[in-house]
Amino acid sequence: MMNKVASPFVKLVERYLPDPYIFVLLLTLVVFAAAVLVEGQSPQQVVEQWGSGLWGLLSFSMQMLLVLVTGYMLASTPLVKGGLEKMAGLAKSAPKAILLVSLVSLAASWLNWGFGLVVGALFAKALARKVEVDYRLLVASAYSGFVVWHGGLAGSVPLTIATPGHFSVDQIGVIDTSQTIFATFNLVLVAILFVVMPVVNRLMLPSKEDSVIVPASKLEDEPVPEAENTRPADKLENSVILAQLTGFAGLAYLLMYFINGGTLNLNIVNGLFLFLAIVLHGTPRKLLHSLHQAVKGGAGIVIQFPFYAGIMAVMVQSGLAQSLSEWLISLASAQSLPVWSFISAGIVNIFVPSGGGQWAVQAPVVLPAALELGADVSRVAMGVAWGDAWTNLIQPFWALPVLAIAGLKAKDIMGFCLVQLLLTGVVIGAVLYWV
Repeated sequence: MMNKVASPFVKLVERYLPDPYIFVLLLTLVVFAAAVLVEGQSPQQVVEQWGSGLWGLLSFSMQMLLVLVTGYMLASTPLVKGGLEKMAGLAKSAPKAILLVSLVSLAASWLNWGFGLVVGALFAKALARKVEVDYRLLVASAYSGFVVWHGGLAGSVPLTIATPGHFSVDQIGVIDTSQTIFATFNLVLVAILFVVMPVVNRLMLPSKEDSVIVPASKLEDEPVPEAENTRPADKLENSVILAQLTGFAGLAYLLMYFINGGTLNLNIVNGLFLFLAIVLHGTPRKLLHSLHQAVKGGAGIVIQFPFYAGIMAVMVQSGLAQSLSEWLISLASAQSLPVWSFISAGIVNIFVPSGGGQWAVQAPVVLPAALELGADVSRVAMGVAWGDAWTNLIQPFWALPVLAIAGLKAKDIMGFCLVQLLLTGVVIGAVLYWV
């Protein structure tokens, strides 16, 4: 039955969803028009806001590009590739492949969102080389685990309000993660999604006749060309010692970082992927070959992220994000405020796809409302966090690294993701309201 429900969405999205670049251009025009018509901004003001924000995500753009590149380089090492292949061998059929990739992606995303994005996509490719399964749904299932990231160990909102001196400390104080990430309602929600998401993905599996099967040969990495060793420069490019000294120095730094109490973040994930790739490839030449293959998929990140940065600037500076949040929050009661915060965050996330940035926009709206209504502040904050994670399922901004690794386009997976969005929205809203 779920396959029959998903099929119209898949066909609709395949037909009408444009390339993510076109999507971000249309989104830009929508935000421009809304800022002028709703907030009374002049066209000149909106253009200035947009232009001033275009380069606001340069650091993050590079981080996301490195998530793709370093993850790909690590996965193409013989050790990791062999490990993924062995784990993929546990799936003897298409249904088992869908269930397995969903669970692995959920677990990895709960630990760290960047780790989850890369591991899920790479594991999906490994499974597709072993089992004949609809490749679109397999990759969509790998991406679906991303929905739990903001309720996990790297959640921006709960970690922000648990940090002494955060920008809202005068209003709500410091809220320990025992009241957010490790609160009963949040753990229950995560546990439910660990059951619901794999089952939903499995039930969407098309029949073999309707499945899109990608031959294993098309998913293989290009072989490393024969090594040349005729020039002094060739000896350096093929030097195992040079690679190992550099790679182990990086790993030693990361070890000291964790010993000194450091926590997992995007830079550390990228560093771990990079230095492991350097060590496991053995020589600089093999690493560079892998790098050249990985960079091919990064074009979408490079061109689209500046437009999202401009959209975010207009949303924040024009007052659009705050107005939208205020309107939705005005409908709430003490018990329903976490749900309305969740819904408002989900809508705002389409235009401001950044967990930390979104909290900066919405905290001044939801926190006074929570205090005035006597609502549970930690639950309201997690409502914003889950809303941010929820609509990532249909936000091409976050899917770009996964799509680049998998070699698919947004229209290939978004039909399945739309079904995931609708069902998880009901689950998350229900838990925030009743549990």
